[in-house]
Amino acid sequence: MINTCSIQPPLKIAIVVHGRFHAFDLARELIRQGAQVTLLTNYPKYTAQEFGIPKSNVINCVWHGVAWRLAERVAGRRAELVFEPLLHRSFSKWAARKLSSLDINAVHVFSGVAEELLLSICDRTVVKSLVRGSAHIRTQARLLDEERSRCGQEMDRPTTWRIAREEREYGLADMIFVLSSFAQRSFEAEGVSLEKLRSVPLGSELKRFRASKEDIERRCARIMAGEPLQVLTVGSFSFRKGALDLSEIAAKLSGRMKFRMVGDVASNALRLKRERNIEFISRQPQFSLSSFYREADLFLFPTIEDGYAVVLSQAQAAGLPILATPNCAAPDILLDNENGWILPIRNAAAFIA
Repeated sequence: MINTCSIQPPLKIAIVVHGRFHAFDLARELIRQGAQVTLLTNYPKYTAQEFGIPKSNVINCVWHGVAWRLAERVAGRRAELVFEPLLHRSFSKWAARKLSSLDINAVHVFSGVAEELLLSICDRTVVKSLVRGSAHIRTQARLLDEERSRCGQEMDRPTTWRIAREEREYGLADMIFVLSSFAQRSFEAEGVSLEKLRSVPLGSELKRFRASKEDIERRCARIMAGEPLQVLTVGSFSFRKGALDLSEIAAKLSGRMKFRMVGDVASNALRLKRERNIEFISRQPQFSLSSFYREADLFLFPTIEDGYAVVLSQAQAAGLPILATPNCAAPDILLDNENGWILPIRNAAAFIA
């Protein structure tokens, strides 16, 4: 006989995210595990439903998503400077109002939109967790400032307002979730207690990207025939993601290797795109990427700063050797000199050697 008194009630979790990021996948999987999840987002409910989340589990703030996209369209890069404080505060206050009447055990909120929400529940017996998708914001800002000096281009970086706000959020949270050992070390270096940190790497539906026996055989045949190696990068072509080094590597190995970049191109990196040593393909739906992995022989990822970069897991599932910097999840998933190489940031020569 089952003792029903020993059965624990389901955990009630609120996930608060200004966008999608990996929160939709997290919500879906927690629901599958039996948790009662409420997802608060600025995406339409039908988008959440496409990710396997019932509409009844979603509370959405569509006006916020529309306002943010309009701000980006009207103000471009200046949207972050001009509208970010207003929109981040507004979303956090909206989430606080919605959660005030909900019975929850834990709130899991993304950094940047957490401050007002966390303050509103400071007196409630609720576990308050914060997720930061990148390195500590001061580490991120420093790396991007250094990259701005190196490339001589303005680029998106955390504002002074955002840095101060996120550091207050770090203090308000009971625990901070990061996505890689690189991100965790950045928090430790900035003085955040190790006891407060939780490193939880992202996952990927590997079966959708796994290389078949035929894929491997075709790849080996290309290499044995002496054809130029097909080098793939997926993500965004931006200075933060190592566009300067990627361009230098492609220029010096042109003819010996063919380079393909799948993803968006940052406006300040358009001049590098014109150098014609890389084939550029616009951003593709996630599960359409498998065909590009199948056609590649190597995966190149010279990023300057990343919290995780799920494309590394996808490339690894596709059987591709990976060349990446340590400023992402590469040290967590690669065995150096076995299934890939971890090479220094801002050192194109190390990738070429």
